[in-house]
Amino acid sequence: MKRVLFFVLLSSVMNAQTITFKGCLPLFDDQNFIFNKESSPDATGRNVYVTTPIDGQDCSGLGTCEFKFQWNDSSKKWEFLADTGNGDFVNPNVIYSNSSASSPNPPDLSLGTWAENTSVTEGQCGGNLTTANSTLTGAVQSSVLSTSDLEGLDFKAYPNPVKDYLMFSGSLRIKSIQLISLSGQKLSELPLINGKVNLSNLKKGFYILKLDTDKGEKTIKIIKD
Repeated sequence: MKRVLFFVLLSSVMNAQTITFKGCLPLFDDQNFIFNKESSPDATGRNVYVTTPIDGQDCSGLGTCEFKFQWNDSSKKWEFLADTGNGDFVNPNVIYSNSSASSPNPPDLSLGTWAENTSVTEGQCGGNLTTANSTLTGAVQSSVLSTSDLEGLDFKAYPNPVKDYLMFSGSLRIKSIQLISLSGQKLSELPLINGKVNLSNLKKGFYILKLDTDKGEKTIKIIKD
């Protein structure tokens, strides 16, 4: 039952195409903003969501509001960006950020912390985003579930569920492997020896493996029996 629920939750996240946000009412007003997914993900495979209409929505505190959810791979954070007013997001302001490395979509209010960037807002948003002061629903994630973008590549990780050793085969060259909890916490680096990693001492549950490969960063969801 747990496995079925896990994949049902993942499917629901993947099928959602929009994000609804309401928050920072002194600047953004008491209104919903709808974010649509851009046609192409970023270099890490994460989706980018931008408000519609792209040319802005009226905000009494700012005049016009144009927002974007986007992963910043340099700072390793999701960012809630506000454009300067022309819709190109060349020099946007970071209003909130969240260090939970969810993929492919941004974290919801329960995952990590959407921290207010007071250097920009001057504290006018009323602090970090919470269920008490904001709404963030739709294509957001409550755990660091990620789609495995290994489909179509000559690569296989097996068995999954796994008890002892997880085997890797194929032409993908793996440089390093990180073990990540569903809350986004890095648990350990896993040594790859003779094409396999030893998971025998790992507690039962759901985990994510983050692979640094010659084809970029890839992720795999695993179940430890």
